[in-house]
Amino acid sequence: MSMNEKTLSTQKIFEGRVISVQVDDVELPNGKQSKRELVKHPGAVAIIPITSEGKIVMVKQFRKPLEKEIIEIPAGKLEEGELPEVTARRELEEETGYTTNKLEYIQSFYTSPGFADEILYVYMTNELKAMTEKASLDEDEFVELMEVKLEEAEQLIKEEKIHDAKTVFAVMYLKLKGM
Repeated sequence: MSMNEKTLSTQKIFEGRVISVQVDDVELPNGKQSKRELVKHPGAVAIIPITSEGKIVMVKQFRKPLEKEIIEIPAGKLEEGELPEVTARRELEEETGYTTNKLEYIQSFYTSPGFADEILYVYMTNELKAMTEKASLDEDEFVELMEVKLEEAEQLIKEEKIHDAKTVFAVMYLKLKGM
């Protein structure tokens, strides 16, 4: 039996700078109908930057939906038509003041497939070069740069200071890799 749902109609609810929201009427595999609330997102990229001392470069920032500061690996939204590798390098430069010529693709995954189509591409680099210019954050972005050892990152997870899936993924990936 196919589990596919047939879209019968779509109602656009909101069109924003980062997301759009819609409600779809669908026909279920059993022939009944239901509604699906969907968040559409262009996708994002995260990067795991490792210093020559083996520390993970992270940023601390306030996240309004959570009403708290959390510590994360650098990440950002894909721009229309932009390749994930380009986004990774841009976000690394903007948020940390580092650049790199070496990006290793690690994994991609859907962040919340129950209601959103956002896909996140994860890259890593251990060849960081400090830029001569200071990091150029977006005008509404405020971050504090941090460099942490893997063990410190694990402790920050326990303390829920690292509390987002992409950064927990990055830390667990590095631990499994034996870094």
